[in-house]
Order: sequence, then C-alpha cells, then structure tokens
Amino acid sequence: MIESGIVPEPSSELPARYRRSLPRRFIELLPEGRLLPAGRWERRHAWITRFALLQALAIGGFGLFRHHGWLVSLGYVLACAVPPLLGWYPGSSRRIRTMAATVGLMFSSAAVVEAAGGVTEAHFHFFVMIGVIALYQDWLAFGVCLVFVLVHHAVMGRLMPGAVFGMMSMQSQNPMEWALIHSAFVLAASVTHLIAWKNSEEQELSDPLTQLPNRAAFIGMLDRRLAEPGRPVSVLFVDLDNFKSINDSAGHHVGDLAIQHAASRMTNVLREGDVVARLGGDEFAVLVHGDAGQAQYVGRRISDTLQPPVVLDGREVFVQASIGVADNLLAGSRDSTDLLRDADLAMYLAKSSGKNQVVVYTAGVDKLVRERASLAADLRHALLRDELQLHYQPLVAADGRLAGVEALLRWQHPRRGLIPPGDFIQLAEETGDIRRIGAWVLQTAAAQVARWQRELPGCAELELAVNLSPLQLRDRHLVETVVDALADAGLRPALLTLEVTESTLLGDLDAARTHLDALRELGCRVAIDDFGTGYSSLSYLSRLPADVVKIDRSFVQDLDQYAGAVALVRGIIDMARALGLEVLAEGVEIAEQRTILGDLGCPRYQGYLFCRPVPADEFDAFARGLASNQVPVALID
Repeated sequence: MIESGIVPEPSSELPARYRRSLPRRFIELLPEGRLLPAGRWERRHAWITRFALLQALAIGGFGLFRHHGWLVSLGYVLACAVPPLLGWYPGSSRRIRTMAATVGLMFSSAAVVEAAGGVTEAHFHFFVMIGVIALYQDWLAFGVCLVFVLVHHAVMGRLMPGAVFGMMSMQSQNPMEWALIHSAFVLAASVTHLIAWKNSEEQELSDPLTQLPNRAAFIGMLDRRLAEPGRPVSVLFVDLDNFKSINDSAGHHVGDLAIQHAASRMTNVLREGDVVARLGGDEFAVLVHGDAGQAQYVGRRISDTLQPPVVLDGREVFVQASIGVADNLLAGSRDSTDLLRDADLAMYLAKSSGKNQVVVYTAGVDKLVRERASLAADLRHALLRDELQLHYQPLVAADGRLAGVEALLRWQHPRRGLIPPGDFIQLAEETGDIRRIGAWVLQTAAAQVARWQRELPGCAELELAVNLSPLQLRDRHLVETVVDALADAGLRPALLTLEVTESTLLGDLDAARTHLDALRELGCRVAIDDFGTGYSSLSYLSRLPADVVKIDRSFVQDLDQYAGAVALVRGIIDMARALGLEVLAEGVEIAEQRTILGDLGCPRYQGYLFCRPVPADEFDAFARGLASNQVPVALID
C-alpha cells in the first residue's frame, strides 16, 4: 500500500473528548432526518421570510378591521416584520436566521390571537405557523415555537388574560396550566412533523441494495460533523477494483452480490461511531471520527478484510478496493464538498498507482492527478502521432540459444522524453485506449518477428511473447484481433505466447478462462506473468488456463542471497513440471542467478544479464552477435 508515512495503529476506542455526552445521546435519539442542503435551505428561508413579511402587513390590516386603531395595528406589523427582516441578512449564521424567521411567525400568531380577542379559533394560527416552520426541518425552529408559546401564554395570560384566552374563565384563571397544555399541543405537532420528516426520508436516504446510507444521507452526516468546531473529521473514498469486469463477465446479479459483500465486510471492521455509506455504483465513503492517521488505520483494516476471495453464486471472485483518505486538517476546509473531492483525488491516485492500495491526500496529490490527466490526454493521440515504440527483450534457453522475444511497449513523448510503461499502461487501461494500443502491439510485433524468422540465422522458430492487459482480456473481439494479427504477419499461432498477470487471472478466473481457452484452441500459448505475487498462488496453479509460468523477478533477485528463495523457486519449478507447464525465470541480472536456476532445472531465462529491452534494429544486432558468439557489449550493460 502507498502510505503517507509510518503511523502507529490507533486504538479502536475513540478518545475521551470524542465520546458522546448524555445530552448529545438524547439529541441523537430525537426523530429527525438530514438537515437541508445549504442551497435548498436558502431558497426555503427566502420563501418563508417573504411569507412572514406579507403576513405582517395582512395582520396590520386585520387589526384595523378589528378596530384596534392605527398605532396598535402598526405595532402588530413591526412585531411581526422586524424579526424576519433581521433574519434576511445573509451575514448571520443559519441558526440565527432560522430563529429570527421563526420568532416573526410566532409573533404573527400572537398578534392574531390578541387582535381576535383571544377566541379559541384564533389559536389555530399557531398550528398553521408550525406547518410553515416545519419546512426548515430543524429541531431548533420547533424549540423556539415551544418556548414562545409557553412564555407568551404564561406571561400574557397573566397580564392580559382576555387578549389570550378571551372570555374562557377557567383558562384565564390558570394561565400557567393552560400555557403548559397549549405547549404540549405544540410539542405534539412538532414531533408529528418530525416523525413524518424522518419517515419520508428513510427510503430516500437508504441505499436499497446494501441498506447503507446513500450519498445524500452521508453528506448530511458529514455536514453536521464538520459544523462542530475543533473536531477533526476524515473521509475515506472507497472504489472497488475491477468491478466492471465482475459485472460484465458474471452478470449484474453477481455484481450486486459483490457490492453487498463489500458493504458487509466494511461495516464489520469499522470502529464505533464511524459510518460507511454507498455513494453509488461501486463507490463507498466512510466517515471517520478522527484525523488522517486514524482514518488511514481504518482504511488498512478495510483493505485487509477485502483481500480474501469470496464465492458469489458459485463463482469465486476477488472484491478489492482502492482507498483515498482525506481529513479537514489536510484539506484546510470544513466543507463536505472539499473533503470528498480530496478523498476522491487520493483514491484516483491509489487506482492509477496499481489499485488495491490506501493513499492519503497531501498537497501534492492535486498536481499529480492533474499531470496524469494531462498525460492521459496526450496518450489518446500518441498512436496517431507515431510516438509509441516497441522494444524487444530476448528469451534465452538454458543452452544459450535465442528462443524468443518479448515485445515491450515504450512511449517517446515529444516533451517528456521516454516514459516508462508503469507510468502510462494503467492510464491506457483506465481510458480504454489500451484496446487500440494492444491491437497495434500485436500486429507490429507479429510482423517484426515474422521478418526476423525469415532474415536472422537460427531464428526460424523464434517465438513472440506479448502482454495482455485486463481490459483486453475482457474484450469480446480479442480472439478476432489475435487471429488477424497472426494472419497478416504470417506467424504460426504456436509461436505466439500471450502473457497475463496472475492478479488479472484471479480477478475473475471464469471470465479469463473463456477467452484464454479459445486462444489456446487456436494453438497460441498462455503464460502467467509475475507468478508468485498473487493470492494463494500455488493453490491456484492447477486451475489456471496456462502453458507457461514466469517466475517473478522478486524471487529471482534473492537467489544468490537467501536459501528460502531457492527453496521457493524450486517448489514452483517442481510443481509446474508436475502440471506439464513450462517455466521461465525473469529478472536474471547476474551470472550466479543463472547458475542457480540452471541447477534447479529452469529451462529459460530473461533479464539484463543477456540483454535489456532494445529497439528492433539493436535487437537485430544482438541476435546476429549471439548466433556468432559475439554479443555487442552495449546491449548487456
């Protein structure tokens, strides 16, 4: 995994300052849905404020109609209009503006009751205003209503009982008792509105497939958490790797099961208080109470729990993820949009750096992502501009004979110079350009090897090895592309080896087998590249659709230093032989490694000991020198 540094694993328990207090626990039990997004709240607040101002004018007119005089009616207008006018000012906080508009609406109800002489029907105006205030979807507004009614009925009911309770003697004699009764009705109406608010959102805020919170719910929770000053908040952006491959090859049912499986495993490893949500498709987000170090720890736990394979509807698949981490301290913002964007950028870097990794957002991530986006744009035109090249590296038999070549793609960028494959192959995979580029590699390499077979001494049976990317392996036109390339070049299928990495095969073994078996029926051979680096490699070897095993260079480089490496390579060679597979060791750089491999019975080698990857004209010189036992020194430096 790519990490921003070594950090100790934090305790899964939240620090004491993050533990919820009893009042907070009580508040969290209240029936409420998500707070309104800022834009929607602004629109509703503007409508409520206009309504309150128009109502203030209407109540002034009602006062005149009830013969209260110009001065009293003007007092009604001012009492009802001033609070919402103060709440109109955008420089105040959302809470202050909500309270101001709510107070204005409550004054309207009080004015109506007083102007009407305290008749029972006038009190219904309070409940109409509660319905308007419910548009704020905020307990604060209902709390203001409750307090206003309690104070108004208790105080004014004592001072001016006729203006509040009219001629109802029992109420006017016990204003506090009736203030509590009226407040209870207001509270009941408020709770009813909030329960309806929450129930109406349950379906909107829950992902139907996983039952996790959806994007809207997650952003609401994140906004509330970020609104609490002084508390670090982190977000994990989790994107499943190779999910499209699972969906396309195994069907949407298995894809849905993969989503549910990932959701379940992630939920099981979260700490108390952390929340996972499904944003959509194969994307998840995790809200972490803590800084980037704690979030990175949670990300590692999620990545680890997703590593083992899972059987879904009878198919064994790997459901792994690329994870981006960002916190509000690194982002320098307490805005949910900024935090999600930064976590998404970090996830993109994890994806483009090889997938199945955890990357923490830093200030340089923006630049790296922009550079990769620019590189991806240039890559789209690289083939048309003749910037792509093929280099060839020899495959040497144990007796020193040239057995074949591997075609390796290079990009000669007009400004950046020679770009290594690791910097652009993944980009081509992400953009889909790898299909066109891969077809060009097959056609060009096959034509070149066919030419060498005709022209170079001792190369009549020269073999060609070409890498297949995961996207090519899923392409339904792959077999047709290979057949066309072989036919155009006049190259026999038996001399073509198609190399596929072990991780690509294990991503969806059943889908890979379908295409590779068809190619093997044509006579082509299949090699497992980087063997030994996947999950439970040896246990899968007998099931992989392959003819050749390429021992990964990470094992070969330790042969002259560690006995364990020798034992491991011996095991791979022995098992491959038992299964009737050929073996090739890559990354052979020194004579001692070749000697040990020869003693272990490895029949073929590849590496800088013999020749680095070189352009076609330089390889021509190498092959002629090898045939005459005079290999140019420049090619093996």
